[in-house]
Amino acid sequence: MRKTILFVILQQYADWEAAYISSAITMLGQDKYEIKTVSISKDYVQSIGGFKVLPDYDITSVPDDYEALILIGGMTWRSENTQSIKVLVEDCFQKGKLLGGICDASAFLGTTGILNNVAHTSNDLNHLKQWAGTNYTGEANYIAKQAVCNKSVITANGTAPLEFAKEILLALHVADEKTIADWYNFHKLGVYTAPMPKM
Repeated sequence: MRKTILFVILQQYADWEAAYISSAITMLGQDKYEIKTVSISKDYVQSIGGFKVLPDYDITSVPDDYEALILIGGMTWRSENTQSIKVLVEDCFQKGKLLGGICDASAFLGTTGILNNVAHTSNDLNHLKQWAGTNYTGEANYIAKQAVCNKSVITANGTAPLEFAKEILLALHVADEKTIADWYNFHKLGVYTAPMPKM
């Protein structure tokens, strides 16, 4: 039976950030996982690039049985209605499931207090501190790196969709480490520099 990976997408989500992860899980995962989408409501969600997605679940209908919760970055994480996502995020973290956030979604994790005791990154430490305010006390754990994985929490800045995807693939054991490295190098470096991955 396939395990479920939940992608949280909001209006004006960064479609490329989701696409790298979901396509790699599907292509490399040998049918281990299925991708499902979650949003605040079940209304269509439109990406920055204009793709429209009808979410599988809204916040109130998310199943209990899932393997990972991935928050995809975008332009509307700072709106007030995202507060309803905090309960889902906190539940995921408390259960020790894989939790990921990229770009502004990583800063959103800072507003929940989850980043205070794990190594993490985001778009910029000062912006993270400003937005999260007193909920964020994890400055000592901030690492100026493209993507960071620590204690089942993966964070990345907005320029690191491939690094974010790689950390998720490794954490989920989607494939062996060499296959994941080949996938990453192929997409990062191009066909003339990286070895062709085995399909």
